[in-house]
Amino acid sequence: MGAAVAFEEKRAWIMLLVAVVSYGTYLSILLGRPGGPPLAEQPYAGALLWTVGLSIVVSIVLHIVVSIASPEGANVKDQRDREIHRAGDHIGQSFVAIGALTGLGLAMADADQFWIANAIYLAFTLSAVLASTAKIAAYRVGFQSW
Repeated sequence: MGAAVAFEEKRAWIMLLVAVVSYGTYLSILLGRPGGPPLAEQPYAGALLWTVGLSIVVSIVLHIVVSIASPEGANVKDQRDREIHRAGDHIGQSFVAIGALTGLGLAMADADQFWIANAIYLAFTLSAVLASTAKIAAYRVGFQSW
């Protein structure tokens, strides 16, 4: 039988899955509208806010469910967990910076608000995906603390 999955790894899986599903849902809503105006002229704010809001709620609920299902690890973080969390977050933050710079560049180029908002949302999603993937890899493959 395989080794037990660390609670913090479960949290990373939750973040990864919620980020991918919520952004995929947003894209399917946005791109799934038949006909109508060009993409940049379609209403997007409602779908964006709902998918972000629901992803936060779903993430919280899933964390609670996992905490109830395996309470022995819910409040335990060792030094390795803290280092993996920190390293994963640092890796993921690169996309937050890229998104901010992209949004800034689009704003200075007088791009439509649609493109600015979507560039930033994509960057936040990629940040969550990259950070979660780095954490999962560290738990699965190994982690070298510097």
